[in-house]
Amino acid sequence: MSTWWLLLAALLAGPIWVVLSLWLSRRTWYSVRRLAARAKGQEQLVELGQLTGGLAHEIKNPLSTINMNLKLLAEDLRRQDDDLHRRWLRRLQSVQDEADRLHTILDDFLRYAGKYELQLETTDLRRLIDELTDFFAPQADAAHVVMRTSLSDEEVRCRIDANLIKQAVLNLMINAVQAMSEGGELLINVLVRRGRGVIEVADTGPGLDPANLPRIFEVYYSTRSGGTGLGLPTTRRIIREHDGTIHVDSAPGKGTQFTVALPLARE
Repeated sequence: MSTWWLLLAALLAGPIWVVLSLWLSRRTWYSVRRLAARAKGQEQLVELGQLTGGLAHEIKNPLSTINMNLKLLAEDLRRQDDDLHRRWLRRLQSVQDEADRLHTILDDFLRYAGKYELQLETTDLRRLIDELTDFFAPQADAAHVVMRTSLSDEEVRCRIDANLIKQAVLNLMINAVQAMSEGGELLINVLVRRGRGVIEVADTGPGLDPANLPRIFEVYYSTRSGGTGLGLPTTRRIIREHDGTIHVDSAPGKGTQFTVALPLARE
């Protein structure tokens, strides 16, 4: 048990991000400094991107070990039902929450920064949205959000990586539900417009402040407490990888609509 007390003391002595920052700084400071000094061309930028992606993977490994040991330690503390151990358990829970948040940030970063190897197939967007809404229905119901879909009478065939497009649209659906804290309606339309397959995701939430609209696709920018600021940038990157476009319309009190347009498959 002495090992557990040493681990607990180390964890409670300072925030977990301080420990991780020190570990990260020791390994990367000089490498990042050298790259920053030489990053004047595309080759250096690519190298820097590879380094940051590799670092994120390296951080995840010890972070997973930390998370596992935190959970085991919490189980030991729960066996001692007294005020002192309950107080330590509450402090430990705060550390666990921060570790989980860091894990989420790393996952989102890797999804955003990773290299996409598109597995392209000709797909009817109506079928893709049917599958996605079936999957998302329990989450919408739990948030008291009613989903409605309007699908084209004819096939909307696009050559896409279906899993990536699902991820991109799912990000928009999650954002919409989170914006409607008191419930509302989530409207998803699939149609053909100007020779492109179009997916519209609209909500009846409070809408966005016009001052925030130019920044919503910026990396790490978020109007939601606890958000990583990588969901919308990841969605935009996926759409662009498919030679598509994404546009947002919003106004306070009138909800928000995202419009995704993708090239139709050539016959």
